[in-house]
Amino acid sequence: MRVNSFFIPSVMAVSLLMAGLLPSTVNAAADTQVMPMHAAAQARAQAPGVYRYRVGDIQVTALSDGTVPQDLHTLLTNTSPNEIDGLLRHSFLSNPVEASINAYLIDTGTRLLLVDTGSGSLFGPGNGGKLIGNLKAAGYSPAQIDDVLLTHIHTDHSGGLTSEGQLVFPNATIHAGKPDVDLFLDPANIHGVGGYDKKYFEEAVKTVGPYAKAGKVAPFSGVTQLYPGITAIPTPGHTPGHSFYRIESKGEAIEFIGDIVHVASVQFPKPRITIVYDVSPKEAAAERKKQFAIAASQRELVAGAHLPFPGLGHIRAETGGGFTFVPVDYRDRDGR
Repeated sequence: MRVNSFFIPSVMAVSLLMAGLLPSTVNAAADTQVMPMHAAAQARAQAPGVYRYRVGDIQVTALSDGTVPQDLHTLLTNTSPNEIDGLLRHSFLSNPVEASINAYLIDTGTRLLLVDTGSGSLFGPGNGGKLIGNLKAAGYSPAQIDDVLLTHIHTDHSGGLTSEGQLVFPNATIHAGKPDVDLFLDPANIHGVGGYDKKYFEEAVKTVGPYAKAGKVAPFSGVTQLYPGITAIPTPGHTPGHSFYRIESKGEAIEFIGDIVHVASVQFPKPRITIVYDVSPKEAAAERKKQFAIAASQRELVAGAHLPFPGLGHIRAETGGGFTFVPVDYRDRDGR
């Protein structure tokens, strides 16, 4: 058995001191080397949340905006606490769970595009708000971003667009599905619509609104090629303008799937399970099952806003109608 080498001199010194064979000056050195029996490890922050992945000639960089806790018993619908707990146990989890908030930087070589912007400060201190720090850690500044591709207009996707009323991405054009722009920025809806909470509309005005006033919002309708190799694909349900973004380069592809899934351990095996954030739960569940099946058949890469960081992987169909998320292999190799 290998023994910790720094510990032996400490034990010897203490023994000799007790025997009176060493001067008391040894005591200070001995004390500094003997670890307290019940010391607690110091809590430290995570290192920057940055992960790079190549898709053809395009560099995709996953950027963490942090995580937030979620009480799934109160948030998930069309299910029961017992079913939720059983699915969580199967994935070695328990309620509440941590939800990742992921954004993705796309570097085409000629443009820099950011898929979603995290929550900014809207979730309060300690919850989200880490995107800009991680963007800078990745070697970019907000002013360099040419385009922001919003999967939809919700707090944890558009919240990082502004800070204290100022544009965080002053040179960017904001792309979003027209149905979302029409719903969330319509002044007539500022107090909420059909029971959908007014905070979503107030926060949209606060974050997307300043870009709209500056003429920097470019809504799209239907499947739309935004730039060569970059296509917006409407996937309504979670919100009416919820959209995927598909990137293709040299025969490789990735789809940024936004909030088609919120809780991997629950909604992959049971796509029918919905969440209170859905504008149209029934449509959201149908769209989820449809898109999971497409992704599984195509075997192409997906990137999810709330999948455990970095949120990159594939979707596999299972017998019985469920699915499984398979994360990509971790890579840390120069040039890839």
